[in-house]
Amino acid sequence: MDELNSIIKIGVVTSVKGRSVELKVDTTKNVSHLLFKGELIKNVSVGSYVKIAKGFSHLVGKIEGEFITEDKGSDFKSYTSQQDKVKRILQISLVGFLESGVFKQGIKELPLIDNEAYLLTQGEFNLVHKFVQDGEDTFVLGNLAQEKGKEIELGIDRLLASHIGIFGNTGSGKSYTMAKFYHEIINKYKGETKFLENARFILIDFNGEYTIPKPVFGVRDDVIIEEEFKKVYRLSTGKGGSILKYPVAPSVLKDAQFWSLILHCTEKTQAPFVARTLKNEFIESNIRSNDGFKRLISVTLKSILTKVEHNQERNLAFTFLEELARFNLDSKIDGYRALFSDYQKNLQFVPKDKCYLYYNTKSTEPDFLKQVITDKTKALTPNIEGLSEIHIIRLKIIFNFYHEVQKGFANKEHIGPVMGRLDERISDLEKVITVDLNHKDDTLMSIVSLKDVNMQMRKILPMIICKQVYEDKKHRFEKHKYLNIIIDEAHNILSYNSERENESWKDHRLETFEEIIKEGRKFGVFLTIASQRPSDISSTIISQLHNYFLHRLINNKDIEAVEKTISYLDKVSFDSLPILPQGSCILAGLAAQLPIVIEVGKIADRYKPFNETMCLTSNWKD
Repeated sequence: MDELNSIIKIGVVTSVKGRSVELKVDTTKNVSHLLFKGELIKNVSVGSYVKIAKGFSHLVGKIEGEFITEDKGSDFKSYTSQQDKVKRILQISLVGFLESGVFKQGIKELPLIDNEAYLLTQGEFNLVHKFVQDGEDTFVLGNLAQEKGKEIELGIDRLLASHIGIFGNTGSGKSYTMAKFYHEIINKYKGETKFLENARFILIDFNGEYTIPKPVFGVRDDVIIEEEFKKVYRLSTGKGGSILKYPVAPSVLKDAQFWSLILHCTEKTQAPFVARTLKNEFIESNIRSNDGFKRLISVTLKSILTKVEHNQERNLAFTFLEELARFNLDSKIDGYRALFSDYQKNLQFVPKDKCYLYYNTKSTEPDFLKQVITDKTKALTPNIEGLSEIHIIRLKIIFNFYHEVQKGFANKEHIGPVMGRLDERISDLEKVITVDLNHKDDTLMSIVSLKDVNMQMRKILPMIICKQVYEDKKHRFEKHKYLNIIIDEAHNILSYNSERENESWKDHRLETFEEIIKEGRKFGVFLTIASQRPSDISSTIISQLHNYFLHRLINNKDIEAVEKTISYLDKVSFDSLPILPQGSCILAGLAAQLPIVIEVGKIADRYKPFNETMCLTSNWKD
């Protein structure tokens, strides 16, 4: 052992300034490799580790830099070669210590001047990079970048029971890392009955990278994991809508805040109007039955035709009937088109008298109500009991709008923009979600693809889905149940500097996810976010992450955002962020005792995400 120590001893401590230590390298060790019993040992360099012996304590430090100075303390005649004229100084940051055959992170004590420093033996190197305890369930993510043969095992409990951030520029490999990570874990436990019962993963996929581009009969969709273990929702607001819509609980549609977000309501006037609509007991008691529906039409027409306001539009009754008839509702009401045609031909507005005229009967006369409204609406035969809950809400808003405007409870100019957006948003909602009274999704992994969803719904759907599953998990409070919400391209939904939305909507969106990341742990809910732009994401969310996988980042703002959040990341790791090769990442956090550069391992082609950079020239040659 003494013979080995004489070889791997590299120098002595010359300066101690807190965690920062300077080390003078022996002049005989200023080479790239050392020779011991016919084997080459890699010598110290920036990014590697050294051991400092202080009595019976062994401190471990990481080399962050080096420089040389001229040795002026010796007579020049004693020099045997030119290299003896300089002193090689290593700048070291202490990261931990070795104790009882275990590496422990942190500083227990500081070295003294002239303490000797050594290279780590292979056994000590393995201890420094051993991030799991004996008996702990592990998986292999990849190899240590600087030692290709050194596999990096990570503890599953310390990773999955944490919030995770995966950051990197486009093309750096972050999607591949996420696919590899979750493939290895799910593949390890997919045969366990308790895992299938107690674990659930929901992946929000903005770009459709984690599903096959187009479902084809006979072609398997095994991205991340085999299709038997997952359910894929390819949502679309296009003409055909979604083949499989995402199920939501009825309580979601009863939430006034939900509709305020969907309809982009202003805080002072439009949002309170929506809240009043959902609480209107008269409309609720009539809207779901055929007779009640006729009653609502009759009451609304009575308000418009017999209680004419001084500034009322002459075609208000026709506008109401036209809005009611959209989405083919007129085809569900026998006699509705005849009523509308009759009114168009025979109902006129008399401006000077501020009333309506039907043939020779004015709306101010007693017979008008019975002949023109009551009898004609009684003749209608609606069949609306099969309407979806989304369309029921639409009808509620229409009826209450005309009720409040005619009664003077609301200003049409203030509420009108909501009505202008109503049909478009209802159409989009109908294409992507369905209300399921008995919904209980026991699928191990749910992938929600938003590639074919328009920008407005892209902002809202992830929040709806995540809030629903989080609230459900919180309400059930089953400690043995695990939920992991995975958001790829998270800057689309977690950005705090978006200019496309008002402040109240932005605050609500961020508050939803900030609650999940701050309070979710106690309910068994954990968040994984992947993004190209960590600087765009709320600093509150970034600061609550426990583990980080950092791929190549070039933008200074992104690097600064990471630097502010991960204070324990060393200078060498920060400096390497802009030049990390594709497929390599820095792992930092609770799962690793110190930051390391990992070369992420390969996965089979059928599990890979669909995000590879195209090879142009291969498509240009015959």
